[in-house]
Parts: sequence; C-alpha cells; structure tokens
Amino acid sequence: MNVISLLIPKIDVAYIKDTCTIRQGLEKMRAHGYTAIPVLRKDGTYAGTVSEGDFLWNLIDNRNNSLVEKEKMLVSDIIRKDFNPAANIYITMDELLRRAINQSFIPITDDRGSFVGIVTRQIIIRTFLSDTNKKGS
Repeated sequence: MNVISLLIPKIDVAYIKDTCTIRQGLEKMRAHGYTAIPVLRKDGTYAGTVSEGDFLWNLIDNRNNSLVEKEKMLVSDIIRKDFNPAANIYITMDELLRRAINQSFIPITDDRGSFVGIVTRQIIIRTFLSDTNKKGS
C-alpha cells in the first residue's frame, strides 16, 4: 500500500488561495462544513492550513471586525507556520500513520511542492479496518 491508494486528489478537495480575504476563507470553510482547509499559493504550491481557530483568534486579536476590515486582510496573514505540514508523495506508511495521530488530514505534495491532494485520518482507518477484516475472513 502507498499514499496514492489513499489520496483524495486535488480536484476533489476544497481549498483556498493565500490571496483570499479572511471573509472569503470563512465563507468557503462554512460552505463545505470544514474545520480546517488547505491553503495554496498562486503557483499551486502548498502554503499551509488554516483552521476555525485561526479565524477565531484573528477576530479576537483584531478588535475591528467589520466585513469591510475582513476584506482587507488575507488568509496568508493568519497561516501558522508548521501547522499541518505537508508530506511528500513518497511518504512511508509508518510516517503517514504517525502524522494521522495529530492531523485529521495530511496534505500531500509532489517533488516540486505542488499540492496534489490529501489523505484523511478517516480513509486511513477505513482502509486498515477493511484490510484487517479481509485477513480475518
């Protein structure tokens, strides 16, 4: 088994661009029901992940929370470094499992750093349960 067999490809993943405004980012997350969402740069490389908490802390830290103000701030302004780091497409299953303990999804990039999709904790668990059930039959 490799990461490709578990991958949800980019075309099937909701993401936002780092040039989106705070308001646009919140709207997209809400529309998809996500609690965290990958952020991509203009060139398609992975910039990071933003969570509901990142947006909330931004609201708390910036006392002026009018929609006009949220149109001036970009998602790139609230990305936390080292939060939900991407893995290369050649990641080992052991390392993928280690990351899944702390990350609900693992962003996957190619050798150029381009975002190719995600692997979710849920898919990993379902796959391993399925494999275990097949072996037990």
